[in-house]
Amino acid sequence: MKDVELMLISELMKNSRRSDRELAKTMRVSQPTVTRLRAKLEKAGVIKEYTIIPDFSKLGYHLCSFTLAKFAEPPGLEAMRKAIVTSGHRLSEIPQAVMIERGMGLGANGIVVSLHKDYTSYLEFQRWIRQFSLITHYELESFLVNLDDDIHYRYLTFSTLAKHMLGTSRETKE
Repeated sequence: MKDVELMLISELMKNSRRSDRELAKTMRVSQPTVTRLRAKLEKAGVIKEYTIIPDFSKLGYHLCSFTLAKFAEPPGLEAMRKAIVTSGHRLSEIPQAVMIERGMGLGANGIVVSLHKDYTSYLEFQRWIRQFSLITHYELESFLVNLDDDIHYRYLTFSTLAKHMLGTSRETKE
């Protein structure tokens, strides 16, 4: 990816409400260049959406859960297909989940990130997710974050992510 494209993505992540003219001034390129690059990145699917990250605690969410799952693969190809079809459609229905992905680390091969209004909501989420034990055996481990805590080291923001992307880009060139 070109430096100017990465810079545009970074600037949009910091504040996607800015006009192409404002972005061009910040990036020290022409406004038509910004407009052309934005359209190119949107068409290529690099820019998926323009959005915000709200303060979840002010919206009534008090817990964020990072649930690591260790799934055992079902025996046999047919059992595997059934598990994928059944759980694949059902996993997407978990109401509190904001992210569900396969991965690896800490002995887990899946993660669910979820937001909860209270501990009761978290327990309902745990009951909901445990229903998949009918399909395959798995173990769950959760890490809970109190969104009302007075101490925060670094919030999840797109500005922080944008700074990280630019820093990583510069590191790989050196």
